[in-house]
Amino acid sequence: EEELEEEEEEEEEEEEDDGPERALEKNPFQPTAGDVYDISSLVGRDLLQLGAGPLVPAALSRLQFRIVRVLEMLEALVSDSSLAAEQLRAERDSLRRELEAMRAAAGPASDQQLNLGPDKMVIDLTDPNRPRFTLQELRDVLQERNQLKTQLLVVQEELQCYKRGIISQKRDQTEELEKEGGGSSASSSSKDSEEKTIIKRL
Repeated sequence: EEELEEEEEEEEEEEEDDGPERALEKNPFQPTAGDVYDISSLVGRDLLQLGAGPLVPAALSRLQFRIVRVLEMLEALVSDSSLAAEQLRAERDSLRRELEAMRAAAGPASDQQLNLGPDKMVIDLTDPNRPRFTLQELRDVLQERNQLKTQLLVVQEELQCYKRGIISQKRDQTEELEKEGGGSSASSSSKDSEEKTIIKRL
């Protein structure tokens, strides 16, 4: 009768401990830290009961079942992780092949860029803001512009000198005419026409 009472108490304890038992029934791919603690407490309790004489056979069978279940869960986790690792390796290999194919496709263009050298560049001919002249051509244009500026200044100075000279010649001529007091009209008209032609030329 005592043995029957102990077995009944044990069954009641198992019913009370239904929470930790559920940890062994869960999907092995969704364990939590609480599930791991529940499983370890169940295994620990069964190990303690191995020392109690009359309960040894029942505790031993429960312990054996629980250890087998834990091993099955570990095996499932290991196989799943190895499968995931294999999938990652396959994905890595396919990405490597894709990268090599892209490098091979872009090979000639990249080789041209490598052969350009440090003092060269690629110019897009469709770009409206692209450089159209070399530095030497720009230097030549600037030098020619500066030369033309200096020539213009020289010509302007000469023009000023000519204007001053003509004005002084005109004054001298008018003074001479006034002194002569009435020279021939033909000579004065020819002088006037000469002055007009000189002014027109300027």
